[in-house]
Amino acid sequence: MALMLAAAANVSAAGSCKGTIFLTFDTGSQSQADFIAATLKRHHAKATFFLANEKTVNGDFSLDPAWAPYWKARVAEGHAFGTHTFDHVYVQRDLPDGRIEMKPQFGASAGKKVSWTSRQYCDELNRVASRFHELTGSKLDTLWRAPGGKLTPNLRAAGAACGYAHVGWAPAGFSGDELPSQTWPNAKLLQQALTGLKDGDILMAHLGIWSRQDPWAPAVLEPLLSGLEQKGFCFATLRDHPLYRQHLRTPESAS
Repeated sequence: MALMLAAAANVSAAGSCKGTIFLTFDTGSQSQADFIAATLKRHHAKATFFLANEKTVNGDFSLDPAWAPYWKARVAEGHAFGTHTFDHVYVQRDLPDGRIEMKPQFGASAGKKVSWTSRQYCDELNRVASRFHELTGSKLDTLWRAPGGKLTPNLRAAGAACGYAHVGWAPAGFSGDELPSQTWPNAKLLQQALTGLKDGDILMAHLGIWSRQDPWAPAVLEPLLSGLEQKGFCFATLRDHPLYRQHLRTPESAS
């Protein structure tokens, strides 16, 4: 059944869509942050950003005060925002005692395996919400994406217990911006996305990837959005996604 989200249409002059694509961006090196923001604005396209406090090409971190103007501007433009864990924490495995083995990429325990209770993981998700409010004065949406999209039963339960809905992405929505550009050139990734994305799909990309030699966004994002528009697609935040809109409209707070 087509997701005819006419109210969320951002790119169709006629005010109607043949389908909707949900653009999402995770923080990263932030090397493409300004370009992505400008491209979205030019296309009147709304997206959902998943935030972690990651090291940037500026030598700071993506949730440092220096990034407040960037995030405030995105709030003013009507984008949505979720938590990607503060220290970009990867799950390793569920432990027999009910705890969860984690490995933060940043922060005091960077590179080390730590054992957390569900409460500790919830606190990690909420660190992003607190910092986001400090930087922007706005409330984070109760959406969550685990780094790498990897979940375990205990991790999924921990996020749900503190009010967050986990967001993955469609198979065709994997942008490939983390893959080596030598074997996955941008032209191939663009063609794959244009032919594979369908109504209701969630696309996932980053605001910059350290390891990719030929950055994804400058070569792919503009022609991707234009190509999808030509096919009659519109773009919306996850606030309008059928799997998440009711969750986000239900009065609740992550705790």
